[in-house]
Amino acid sequence: MAGLLERLDRAGGLAIDRAVGSHHRRRLRRLGHGDQLDPPREGRLWVAGDPPPRSGCTLEVLIDGAEALPRIAEAIRAAHSHVHIAGWHVTPGFGLERHEGARRLRDHLAELAERVDVRVLLWGGAPLPVFSPRRSQVRRARDELTRGTKVACALDSRERPMHCHHEKLVIVDGQIAFVGGIDLTSLAGDRYDASNHPARGAIGWHDVSTRLEGPLVADVADHFAARWTEVTGERLVASPPPPAAGDHEVQLVRTVPEKIYDFLPKGDFRILESYVRALRSAQSFIYLESQFLWAPQVVEILRDKLREPPSDRFRLVILLPAKPNNGADDTRGQLAELVETDDGAGRFLAATLSSRTGELAGPLYVHAKVGIVDDRWMTVGSANLNEHSLFNDTEVNVVTCDPGLARETRLRLWAEHLERSVAEVRGDPADVVDELWRPIAVAQRERRERDLAATHRLVELRGVSRRSAALLGPLQGFVVDG
Repeated sequence: MAGLLERLDRAGGLAIDRAVGSHHRRRLRRLGHGDQLDPPREGRLWVAGDPPPRSGCTLEVLIDGAEALPRIAEAIRAAHSHVHIAGWHVTPGFGLERHEGARRLRDHLAELAERVDVRVLLWGGAPLPVFSPRRSQVRRARDELTRGTKVACALDSRERPMHCHHEKLVIVDGQIAFVGGIDLTSLAGDRYDASNHPARGAIGWHDVSTRLEGPLVADVADHFAARWTEVTGERLVASPPPPAAGDHEVQLVRTVPEKIYDFLPKGDFRILESYVRALRSAQSFIYLESQFLWAPQVVEILRDKLREPPSDRFRLVILLPAKPNNGADDTRGQLAELVETDDGAGRFLAATLSSRTGELAGPLYVHAKVGIVDDRWMTVGSANLNEHSLFNDTEVNVVTCDPGLARETRLRLWAEHLERSVAEVRGDPADVVDELWRPIAVAQRERRERDLAATHRLVELRGVSRRSAALLGPLQGFVVDG
C-alpha cells in the first residue's frame, strides 16, 4: 500500500508540475513574453531587451552579512544627496555594524535624513495573517522609521495575491548601488553572519550581495524611481548615468508580474530568461545557491544536462537550506527528479550547510541567490529558483559574463563552504567536486545519521531519492502562483 501511495503521489506531483509549466507558457505567450520563457538558442548569454548590458562598471561580490552590511553602512554615511532603499522588510533596530558604538538602522537613517533625502520602499506585508511580515508588522516598522524623523517610507501593496515585493536594493547618490539577497532585518533570523559561520545559539545566515558603481547604477535607480512614483505619486528627478568606473560589463534583470505597475503593464520576466539561456549553455559545470528549488522550467533543463551531459566531467552542484521556510515538499520532489536522472553517475550533488565551532554545530540558513555556469556567466540578486521569484514576486538580479569575476566568486564561495583556502579549491571543478565536495558532504551526513559530532559544516542533502509529498508541493505552487 505504501508503494502504491508513493507512486500515486509522485504521478500527481508530476502532473501538477506539467500543469504549472503549461499555465506559465500560455501566460507569457499571451503577454508577448514567450521568448523570456524559451529564448532563441543562438548562444547569446546576455538577455534581450531593456536595460541592455552596461560596460564600464565595477561589480563587487559581497559574501555574507559581515562583509556586505558594513559596506552598506559606509556608503550611506558618505551620502551627499540621497539614499533610496527597497526591501522585502526592514527591522528599525537592525544593526548594519557590530562594534562598540554601533547604532540601529533607524538611527542611521534618521541622522542621515537631516541632511539628505532618505526614502524607504517596503512591501506592504501579507494581507492575511498566515505568513510574515504581516501588514500590522510592516506598519509598525514604517511608523518607527518615520516618527520624529525626516525619513520617507512608503508601503507597496500592489502585489499579486499571496506574493510579495522581494527585491533588496540600496542606492546612494545615484552613484553606488547594492543589489542582492540580504534583507536589512532580523525577522526570522539575524542576517549579520561571518563567512566562518560560527555556532552562535541561533540560526546562522549565509547570503550574498553586490556593490556596483558605473552606468548600471542608473538602471537600479530608475527601477526604484518607477516603483516609488507609482506608489506615492511623487516623481523623482532622474540622476544622470554615472561615468565609467571599472572594467566589468553588467546587466540588470528583473521579475515584475503583469498588471501591477503602469510602467510595465505586461510585466518583465528576464531573470527567468537569463537562467534559461545560461543553464542551456552549460558545458562543464553548473553551481547554484538558492533558498528554494521548485521551478519545473529550470529543473527540466538541469535534467536534460544530466540525461545527456556535455562531457563525462560535467558536474551540477546545488546548495540549499536544510529546512526551507516553505516549499520544502516541492524542493524535495524536484531534487528527487535530479537524483533519479543522475542514476548514480556522480554528476549531481545537493548539499546544505550548518554553522560550526569545533565539534559544536548549529542551524544555518542558505538564503543566497547565486548562479555560476562554466565560470563565464554569473548572477546574484534577490530571485530564488521558484515560481514566486521567476513569475510573481518583484525581484532584481545582476548578471555578468566576466570570466575572471565569475571564477573568483566561485572560488571564494567554494573555499568558504569547503573550509579550505582558495588555492586548495582552484583545481578543475570536476576534481574539486569529486575529491572535496562529495566526500566531505557524504561523510558529514553519515556522521549526523550516527549522531556523531560534526567535523565540517558541509552536509549532503539526504532523503531526496523519493519524491516526498510530491502532490502537496506543486499543488500549493499551482494555487499560489496561478
